[in-house]
Amino acid sequence: MCSKFDIGSLSIVMTLLLCFLLLSLAPKLEAKLATVEHAPNPDGSISFLVIGDWGRRGLYNQSQVALQMGRIGEEMDINFVVSTGDNIYDNGMKNIDDPAFQLSFSNIYTSPSLQKPWYLVLGNHDYRGDVEAQLSPILRSMDSRWICMRSFIVDAEIAELFFVDTTPFVDAYFLNPQDQTYDWSGVSPRESYLQTILTELEMGLRESRAKWKIVVGHHAIKSASIHGNTKELESLLLPILEANKVDLYMNGHDHCLQQISTSQSPIQFLTSGGGSKAWRGYYNWTTPEDMKFFYDGQGFMSVKITRSEMSVVFYDVFGNILHKWDTSKMLDTDFYFPL
Repeated sequence: MCSKFDIGSLSIVMTLLLCFLLLSLAPKLEAKLATVEHAPNPDGSISFLVIGDWGRRGLYNQSQVALQMGRIGEEMDINFVVSTGDNIYDNGMKNIDDPAFQLSFSNIYTSPSLQKPWYLVLGNHDYRGDVEAQLSPILRSMDSRWICMRSFIVDAEIAELFFVDTTPFVDAYFLNPQDQTYDWSGVSPRESYLQTILTELEMGLRESRAKWKIVVGHHAIKSASIHGNTKELESLLLPILEANKVDLYMNGHDHCLQQISTSQSPIQFLTSGGGSKAWRGYYNWTTPEDMKFFYDGQGFMSVKITRSEMSVVFYDVFGNILHKWDTSKMLDTDFYFPL
Protein backbone atom coordinates (compact mmCIF):
# COMPACT_ATOMS: atom_id res chain seq x y z
CA MET A 1 0.00 0.00 0.00
CA CYS A 2 1.42 3.35 -1.06
CA SER A 3 1.92 6.19 1.38
CA LYS A 4 0.62 9.70 0.65
CA PHE A 5 4.20 10.73 -0.12
CA ASP A 6 4.60 7.90 -2.61
CA ILE A 7 1.33 8.73 -4.37
CA GLY A 8 2.18 12.44 -4.46
CA SER A 9 5.66 11.76 -5.82
CA LEU A 10 4.26 9.45 -8.46
CA SER A 11 1.71 12.07 -9.45
CA ILE A 12 4.43 14.72 -9.90
CA VAL A 13 6.58 12.37 -11.98
CA MET A 14 3.63 11.43 -14.18
CA THR A 15 2.71 15.09 -14.61
CA LEU A 16 6.26 15.97 -15.66
CA LEU A 17 6.40 13.06 -18.06
CA LEU A 18 3.08 14.08 -19.56
CA CYS A 19 4.24 17.67 -19.96
CA PHE A 20 7.47 16.53 -21.59
CA LEU A 21 5.53 14.28 -23.95
CA LEU A 22 3.16 17.08 -24.95
CA LEU A 23 6.00 19.54 -25.45
CA SER A 24 7.93 17.06 -27.56
CA LEU A 25 4.87 16.41 -29.71
CA ALA A 26 3.86 20.03 -30.12
CA PRO A 27 6.52 21.03 -32.70
CA LYS A 28 5.77 17.91 -34.73
CA LEU A 29 2.09 18.77 -34.85
CA GLU A 30 2.60 22.42 -35.74
CA ALA A 31 5.83 22.62 -37.77
CA LYS A 32 5.61 22.06 -41.48
CA LEU A 33 7.91 22.81 -44.41
CA ALA A 34 6.54 25.06 -47.13
CA THR A 35 5.39 22.95 -50.09
CA VAL A 36 5.39 23.81 -53.79
CA GLU A 37 3.10 21.67 -55.93
CA HIS A 38 4.55 20.71 -59.30
CA ALA A 39 2.28 18.66 -61.57
CA PRO A 40 3.92 15.66 -63.26
CA ASN A 41 3.54 14.72 -66.92
CA PRO A 42 0.23 13.11 -68.02
CA ASP A 43 1.79 9.65 -67.59
CA GLY A 44 2.86 10.52 -64.03
CA SER A 45 6.58 10.81 -64.84
CA ILE A 46 8.92 13.73 -64.17
CA SER A 47 12.37 14.68 -65.39
CA PHE A 48 14.73 17.42 -64.28
CA LEU A 49 18.31 18.65 -64.40
CA VAL A 50 20.58 19.18 -61.39
CA ILE A 51 23.29 21.86 -61.35
CA GLY A 52 25.39 23.27 -58.54
CA ASP A 53 28.11 25.84 -57.81
CA TRP A 54 27.49 27.83 -60.95
CA GLY A 55 26.90 31.59 -60.58
CA ARG A 56 30.05 33.14 -62.10
CA ARG A 57 28.72 35.55 -64.77
CA GLY A 58 29.33 32.97 -67.48
CA LEU A 59 33.00 32.41 -66.60
CA TYR A 60 34.78 29.10 -65.94
CA ASN A 61 32.70 27.42 -68.66
CA GLN A 62 29.42 28.27 -66.94
CA SER A 63 27.99 29.37 -70.31
CA GLN A 64 29.14 26.17 -72.00
CA VAL A 65 27.54 24.02 -69.30
CA ALA A 66 24.36 26.06 -69.65
CA LEU A 67 24.32 25.46 -73.41
CA GLN A 68 24.49 21.69 -72.96
CA MET A 69 21.88 21.81 -70.22
CA GLY A 70 19.59 23.46 -72.73
CA ARG A 71 20.22 20.72 -75.28
CA ILE A 72 19.65 17.86 -72.85
CA GLY A 73 16.69 19.66 -71.33
CA GLU A 74 15.06 19.84 -74.75
CA GLU A 75 15.71 16.17 -75.48
CA MET A 76 14.18 15.15 -72.15
CA ASP A 77 11.44 17.80 -72.14
CA ILE A 78 12.30 18.50 -68.50
CA ASN A 79 9.79 19.69 -65.91
CA PHE A 80 12.17 21.80 -63.83
CA VAL A 81 15.77 22.44 -62.76
CA VAL A 82 17.27 21.83 -59.30
CA SER A 83 20.14 23.95 -58.00
CA THR A 84 22.26 22.53 -55.20
CA GLY A 85 23.44 25.97 -54.11
CA ASP A 86 26.25 28.50 -54.45
CA ASN A 87 24.04 30.33 -56.87
CA ILE A 88 26.00 33.59 -56.86
CA TYR A 89 29.80 33.79 -56.45
CA ASP A 90 31.93 34.75 -54.67
CA ASN A 91 29.98 36.45 -51.92
CA GLY A 92 26.31 36.01 -52.75
CA MET A 93 24.19 39.02 -53.70
CA LYS A 94 24.98 42.47 -52.34
CA ASN A 95 21.31 43.47 -52.37
CA ILE A 96 18.14 43.00 -54.37
CA ASP A 97 19.48 45.25 -57.16
CA ASP A 98 22.75 43.36 -57.58
CA PRO A 99 23.35 42.87 -61.34
CA ALA A 100 24.91 39.48 -60.54
CA PHE A 101 21.42 37.97 -60.65
CA GLN A 102 20.96 38.87 -64.29
CA LEU A 103 24.59 38.32 -65.24
CA SER A 104 24.89 34.91 -63.57
CA PHE A 105 21.38 33.54 -64.05
CA SER A 106 18.89 35.22 -66.39
CA ASN A 107 21.44 36.05 -69.10
CA ILE A 108 23.11 32.62 -68.97
CA TYR A 109 20.37 29.99 -68.90
CA THR A 110 18.53 31.26 -71.97
CA SER A 111 17.69 28.01 -73.78
CA PRO A 112 13.94 27.51 -74.29
CA SER A 113 14.03 24.19 -72.41
CA LEU A 114 15.43 25.92 -69.31
CA GLN A 115 12.51 28.36 -69.07
CA LYS A 116 10.98 26.14 -66.41
CA PRO A 117 10.88 26.55 -62.63
CA TRP A 118 14.26 26.51 -60.93
CA TYR A 119 14.16 25.22 -57.36
CA LEU A 120 17.20 26.46 -55.43
CA VAL A 121 18.81 26.01 -52.03
CA LEU A 122 21.40 28.33 -50.56
CA GLY A 123 25.10 27.48 -50.44
CA ASN A 124 27.83 28.78 -48.16
CA HIS A 125 28.87 31.41 -50.72
CA ASP A 126 25.27 32.64 -50.87
CA TYR A 127 25.40 33.17 -47.10
CA ARG A 128 28.35 35.54 -47.55
CA GLY A 129 26.02 38.08 -49.10
CA ASP A 130 22.51 39.35 -48.47
CA VAL A 131 20.58 36.11 -47.98
CA GLU A 132 17.21 37.83 -47.93
CA ALA A 133 17.93 39.23 -51.40
CA GLN A 134 18.09 35.71 -52.88
CA LEU A 135 14.97 34.72 -50.95
CA SER A 136 13.02 37.83 -51.95
CA PRO A 137 9.92 37.43 -54.16
CA ILE A 138 11.19 40.48 -56.03
CA LEU A 139 13.69 38.23 -57.81
CA ARG A 140 10.85 36.04 -58.98
CA SER A 141 9.10 39.10 -60.35
CA MET A 142 12.29 39.80 -62.30
CA ASP A 143 12.62 36.18 -63.49
CA SER A 144 9.63 33.92 -62.84
CA ARG A 145 11.78 30.78 -62.87
CA TRP A 146 13.51 31.61 -59.58
CA ILE A 147 12.06 29.73 -56.57
CA CYS A 148 14.51 29.93 -53.68
CA MET A 149 13.73 29.20 -50.03
CA ARG A 150 15.76 28.08 -47.06
CA SER A 151 14.10 24.66 -46.64
CA PHE A 152 11.02 23.47 -48.51
CA ILE A 153 9.33 20.62 -50.39
CA VAL A 154 8.57 20.20 -54.08
CA ASP A 155 5.67 17.78 -54.40
CA ALA A 156 5.59 16.24 -57.87
CA GLU A 157 3.18 13.48 -56.80
CA ILE A 158 5.29 10.52 -57.91
CA ALA A 159 8.30 12.04 -56.12
CA GLU A 160 8.85 14.56 -53.36
CA LEU A 161 12.03 16.62 -53.20
CA PHE A 162 13.00 17.93 -49.77
CA PHE A 163 15.31 20.94 -49.96
CA VAL A 164 17.40 21.45 -46.81
CA ASP A 165 19.38 24.54 -45.77
CA THR A 166 22.65 22.82 -44.82
CA THR A 167 25.04 25.77 -44.39
CA PRO A 168 23.98 26.58 -40.79
CA PHE A 169 24.77 22.99 -39.80
CA VAL A 170 28.51 23.43 -40.42
CA ASP A 171 30.36 24.39 -37.22
CA ALA A 172 33.38 25.84 -39.00
CA TYR A 173 31.43 28.77 -40.44
CA PHE A 174 30.64 29.87 -36.89
CA LEU A 175 33.81 28.82 -35.04
CA ASN A 176 36.45 29.52 -37.69
CA PRO A 177 35.01 31.76 -40.46
CA GLN A 178 38.50 32.63 -41.79
CA ASP A 179 37.87 36.34 -42.34
CA GLN A 180 34.59 35.62 -44.11
CA THR A 181 31.39 37.34 -43.05
CA TYR A 182 28.18 35.34 -43.09
CA ASP A 183 24.62 36.62 -42.95
CA TRP A 184 23.10 34.68 -40.05
CA SER A 185 20.25 37.15 -39.54
CA GLY A 186 17.58 34.55 -40.30
CA VAL A 187 19.32 31.70 -38.49
CA SER A 188 19.79 32.86 -34.89
CA PRO A 189 19.43 31.26 -32.45
CA ARG A 190 21.25 28.56 -34.36
CA GLU A 191 20.30 25.60 -32.16
CA SER A 192 16.61 26.39 -32.45
CA TYR A 193 16.89 26.93 -36.21
CA LEU A 194 18.58 23.57 -36.78
CA GLN A 195 16.14 21.72 -34.56
CA THR A 196 13.23 23.23 -36.47
CA ILE A 197 14.71 22.06 -39.79
CA LEU A 198 15.25 18.53 -38.49
CA THR A 199 11.80 18.34 -36.92
CA GLU A 200 10.01 19.63 -40.00
CA LEU A 201 12.06 17.44 -42.34
CA GLU A 202 11.43 14.32 -40.27
CA MET A 203 7.71 15.03 -40.22
CA GLY A 204 7.59 15.72 -43.94
CA LEU A 205 9.46 12.55 -44.82
CA ARG A 206 7.42 10.46 -42.42
CA GLU A 207 4.12 11.72 -43.80
CA SER A 208 5.17 11.54 -47.46
CA ARG A 209 3.28 9.07 -49.61
CA ALA A 210 5.47 9.66 -52.67
CA LYS A 211 6.92 6.65 -54.42
CA TRP A 212 10.35 8.30 -54.47
CA LYS A 213 11.91 10.54 -51.82
CA ILE A 214 14.83 12.81 -52.69
CA VAL A 215 16.66 15.19 -50.35
CA VAL A 216 18.63 18.14 -51.73
CA GLY A 217 21.25 20.09 -49.80
CA HIS A 218 24.32 22.13 -50.63
CA HIS A 219 26.84 20.22 -48.51
CA ALA A 220 27.79 16.62 -49.14
CA ILE A 221 27.07 13.90 -46.64
CA LYS A 222 29.71 11.82 -48.39
CA SER A 223 32.32 13.09 -50.85
CA ALA A 224 35.78 12.20 -52.14
CA SER A 225 36.65 15.75 -53.16
CA ILE A 226 38.24 18.64 -51.26
CA HIS A 227 35.55 19.23 -48.64
CA GLY A 228 34.98 15.53 -47.95
CA ASN A 229 32.19 14.21 -45.73
CA THR A 230 30.24 16.77 -43.71
CA LYS A 231 30.38 15.32 -40.19
CA GLU A 232 27.51 17.44 -38.91
CA LEU A 233 25.21 16.07 -41.60
CA GLU A 234 26.42 12.52 -41.00
CA SER A 235 25.44 12.73 -37.35
CA LEU A 236 22.29 14.90 -37.51
CA LEU A 237 20.74 14.52 -40.95
CA LEU A 238 21.69 11.08 -42.24
CA PRO A 239 19.86 9.07 -39.53
CA ILE A 240 16.61 10.87 -40.40
CA LEU A 241 17.05 10.13 -44.10
CA GLU A 242 17.79 6.47 -43.52
CA ALA A 243 14.91 6.01 -41.07
CA ASN A 244 12.49 7.44 -43.64
CA LYS A 245 13.70 5.46 -46.66
CA VAL A 246 15.10 8.33 -48.73
CA ASP A 247 16.29 7.20 -52.15
CA LEU A 248 18.73 9.96 -53.12
CA TYR A 249 20.70 12.68 -51.39
CA MET A 250 21.85 15.28 -53.93
CA ASN A 251 24.34 18.04 -53.18
CA GLY A 252 26.89 20.45 -54.58
CA HIS A 253 29.69 22.22 -52.61
CA ASP A 254 32.47 20.02 -53.98
CA HIS A 255 33.10 21.11 -57.58
CA CYS A 256 32.84 17.71 -59.18
CA LEU A 257 30.40 14.99 -60.21
CA GLN A 258 30.16 11.78 -58.20
CA GLN A 259 28.02 8.88 -57.05
CA ILE A 260 28.74 7.08 -53.78
CA SER A 261 26.86 4.01 -52.59
CA THR A 262 27.90 2.26 -49.38
CA SER A 263 26.92 -1.05 -47.82
CA GLN A 264 26.08 0.85 -44.61
CA SER A 265 23.33 2.96 -46.19
CA PRO A 266 20.59 2.34 -48.78
CA ILE A 267 20.84 5.96 -49.97
CA GLN A 268 22.62 6.99 -53.17
CA PHE A 269 24.85 10.02 -52.51
CA LEU A 270 25.06 12.17 -55.67
CA THR A 271 27.16 15.30 -56.16
CA SER A 272 26.41 17.79 -58.92
CA GLY A 273 28.72 20.70 -58.23
CA GLY A 274 30.34 21.21 -61.64
CA GLY A 275 28.29 24.14 -62.89
CA SER A 276 31.32 26.36 -63.48
CA LYS A 277 34.73 26.25 -61.78
CA ALA A 278 35.97 22.69 -61.18
CA TRP A 279 38.68 21.33 -58.92
CA ARG A 280 40.99 19.10 -60.90
CA GLY A 281 43.26 16.46 -59.45
CA TYR A 282 41.88 15.98 -55.93
CA TYR A 283 40.51 12.61 -54.84
CA ASN A 284 40.43 11.08 -51.37
CA TRP A 285 38.35 7.95 -50.85
CA THR A 286 39.56 4.80 -49.11
CA THR A 287 36.86 2.30 -50.12
CA PRO A 288 36.87 2.03 -53.93
CA GLU A 289 33.93 -0.37 -53.94
CA ASP A 290 31.71 2.47 -52.68
CA MET A 291 32.74 4.94 -55.39
CA LYS A 292 30.49 4.23 -58.35
CA PHE A 293 31.56 7.31 -60.31
CA PHE A 294 33.84 10.30 -59.88
CA TYR A 295 34.69 13.11 -62.30
CA ASP A 296 36.71 16.18 -61.33
CA GLY A 297 35.46 18.38 -64.15
CA GLN A 298 32.52 20.56 -65.10
CA GLY A 299 29.08 19.22 -65.92
CA PHE A 300 25.61 18.49 -64.62
CA MET A 301 23.15 15.71 -63.95
CA SER A 302 19.71 14.61 -65.15
CA VAL A 303 17.04 12.57 -63.36
CA LYS A 304 14.03 10.84 -64.92
CA ILE A 305 11.43 9.18 -62.69
CA THR A 306 8.46 6.99 -63.48
CA ARG A 307 6.21 5.01 -61.16
CA SER A 308 8.60 2.05 -61.23
CA GLU A 309 11.96 3.35 -62.47
CA MET A 310 14.53 6.05 -61.88
CA SER A 311 17.40 6.94 -64.20
CA VAL A 312 20.31 9.26 -63.32
CA VAL A 313 22.78 10.48 -65.95
CA PHE A 314 25.93 12.60 -65.52
CA TYR A 315 27.16 14.82 -68.38
CA ASP A 316 30.38 16.76 -68.96
CA VAL A 317 30.76 20.31 -70.24
CA PHE A 318 30.35 19.08 -73.82
CA GLY A 319 27.15 17.20 -73.08
CA ASN A 320 28.83 13.82 -73.32
CA ILE A 321 27.39 11.08 -71.09
CA LEU A 322 29.91 10.16 -68.42
CA HIS A 323 27.92 7.79 -66.23
CA LYS A 324 24.45 6.25 -65.93
CA TRP A 325 22.68 4.69 -62.98
CA ASP A 326 19.26 3.07 -62.99
CA THR A 327 17.08 1.54 -60.32
CA SER A 328 13.52 0.26 -60.05
CA LYS A 329 10.75 -0.31 -57.55
CA MET A 330 7.75 -2.60 -57.67
CA LEU A 331 4.49 -0.96 -58.61
CA ASP A 332 1.84 -0.79 -55.92
CA THR A 333 -0.28 -3.16 -57.99
CA ASP A 334 2.50 -5.74 -57.74
CA PHE A 335 1.41 -6.30 -54.15
CA TYR A 336 -2.18 -7.18 -55.12
CA PHE A 337 -3.05 -10.81 -54.50
CA PRO A 338 -6.57 -11.75 -55.67
CA LEU A 339 -8.55 -14.16 -53.50
